[in-house]
Amino acid sequence: MARIHVLDEHIANQIAAGEVVERPASVVKELVENSIDAGATRIEVHVEEGGLESIRVTDNGLGIEPEDCTTAFYRHATSKIETSRDLFHITSLGFRGEALPSIGAVAKLELTTSSRDDGMGRRICIEGGKLLAEEDTPAPRGTDIQVRELFFNTPARLKYMKTIQTELGHISDFMYRIALSHPEIAITLRHNENQLVKTLGNGDLLQVIAAVYGTQAAKVMLPIQAENLDFELSGYVSLPEWTRSNRNGVSTIINGRYIRNYGLNQAIQRAYHTLLPINKYPLAVLEIKMHPSLVDVNVHPAKLEVRFSKEQELYPFVEESIHRVLRQEVLIPQAVKQNIGGKNSSSFIQEQFHFPNRSASATADDTGKTMAMASVEANPSPVGPGSTPAVEPSDRSGSFLRDAQSQRQPDGISSYKATGNPSEGPWQAGSGMVRENRPAPYQGSGVPAQRGSQSSNPDLARRLLASSADGHAEIPPFPELTLIGQHHGTYLIAQNDQGLYLIDQHAAHERVNYEFYYEKFGQPADASQELLLPITLEFTPSEAGQLKDKLHWFEQVGVYLEHFGGQTFRVRSHPYWFPQGEEKEIIDEMAEWVLSERMIDLAKLREKSSILCSCKASIKANQKLTEQEANTLLDRLGACRQPYTCPHGRPIVVSFSTYDLEKLFKRVM
Repeated sequence: MARIHVLDEHIANQIAAGEVVERPASVVKELVENSIDAGATRIEVHVEEGGLESIRVTDNGLGIEPEDCTTAFYRHATSKIETSRDLFHITSLGFRGEALPSIGAVAKLELTTSSRDDGMGRRICIEGGKLLAEEDTPAPRGTDIQVRELFFNTPARLKYMKTIQTELGHISDFMYRIALSHPEIAITLRHNENQLVKTLGNGDLLQVIAAVYGTQAAKVMLPIQAENLDFELSGYVSLPEWTRSNRNGVSTIINGRYIRNYGLNQAIQRAYHTLLPINKYPLAVLEIKMHPSLVDVNVHPAKLEVRFSKEQELYPFVEESIHRVLRQEVLIPQAVKQNIGGKNSSSFIQEQFHFPNRSASATADDTGKTMAMASVEANPSPVGPGSTPAVEPSDRSGSFLRDAQSQRQPDGISSYKATGNPSEGPWQAGSGMVRENRPAPYQGSGVPAQRGSQSSNPDLARRLLASSADGHAEIPPFPELTLIGQHHGTYLIAQNDQGLYLIDQHAAHERVNYEFYYEKFGQPADASQELLLPITLEFTPSEAGQLKDKLHWFEQVGVYLEHFGGQTFRVRSHPYWFPQGEEKEIIDEMAEWVLSERMIDLAKLREKSSILCSCKASIKANQKLTEQEANTLLDRLGACRQPYTCPHGRPIVVSFSTYDLEKLFKRVM
């Protein structure tokens, strides 16, 4: 007896509905996408009880021809593709022809549509996949679909629906993405007569961002525009000071379709490398236009995931474009937000130090300066008129300018040439350097060539530390600052004609050291020295077994680690510029990182090692600095390529504008 039979069409539609109609938000998605494909410029969505009671979508699109109304509810009936070749050039949001029959199979649906301007249209009623009524009716041009009692005939599906607020959250999230994807369409979302989303449809993406995320978020967005032969990128990315605790604030749009793509999300996150704290994410709305043949949207039932033909070119392009925009900004957050249109007072002239944009790493010529500064540490003298006697640093490591460390400490701070006369040396008071206006947003063409790069493989950290002298954009100079004092041995206080600045001394020194160590880890073999007494490390048996096969990675950063028997390893040599007294702990943490990584990348290992060294070697909080030490730290910070955040993404400088201070003291109202 035959056991294989063809399913009834009604059952097949219900099974298909299980893939297409997962929850009320799925119904909204399919209907709204159909409205967009129909050329609508106004779409209104009205839901009740989280969409479980009623969903109504109204648009002013082309409508459906009367003879096509019933055909539209057949499975795989569509007007968007005709041949198999069309699958490789999809320009519409929907194309499978499964939305309307799937929705009609599990709900009570009423369709009113008109494709003419004479006020007459067609009305169809379907319940559980069965056609109940079809008739002519008065209707304006466009389509109005109402879906009631979703899953009324599939109680098992209805039982697994979440709360009303949860289902409404999914609907709202989709409508936010649609509004961001199509700012040229007026979008309205109402729930139980409460308006949740409303956009004007004037094509201004920034206004849509303000409607979705709020006006404060819109104020910190930076425009981005870039293109190459294959891709065109546009949209907005947030300043690093505006962060979110999850990735939900990142919207990537491909040819008008909101998608989720792990590679694109990682490219955006890499562009903010060392600019954001751990587990913090930016706000970004990016649209990428490309030829339809370069993207395959037919790989996911909900069409949320796609495949790219040139993803190896796309991801670096997105990362570099965002990174270029961020590099043009002075990324100093304001502690007090200014009101738009507030006055900018500059009623006094302040002498300032000139911080030339030199390399933060040590050079051979700086050795003499290091020793000179060490002598100043022994005999401190006032730097300028009215200064107070210098106070010696008091942390466990003593002064970071000691003679004993002058040959080992990175030249991040200790290269100040002390002459006893503040007018001498390269950092003269009142040098007259004028800050330029903030440059316009970067509008590059493709991925700019990296100056001095000898490899075609993308090395993230090298790109982040690379100079921007490539003709595309000029990095804004670090603000000229005049030191005022130190607060609680932790924050340096400085000023200029723009306002007041607080500098986290540990974070600042950490950034200086990070750039120094990263350059040093580029040529570790030249600096490696044999140890008279090798350092021994012990691991668990399983860790020791894994570490034996990964010893060559340590040699890449100048650490020669060898198996000493059993669970013990010993360090024969390491670079001489490792922070003194921290060598064992640093190498131990490097080993933990190497063991935890399944795929080790040399650039990441260099970066991780640089961060470890910079953190150990940096001055700590509650450590008092002399005036010369503090000025040298500011100078070296200004010479960094990225002086606004530490390697962990924490801000280094926070500013209070003069206007903010005047408001605090009620000088202005």
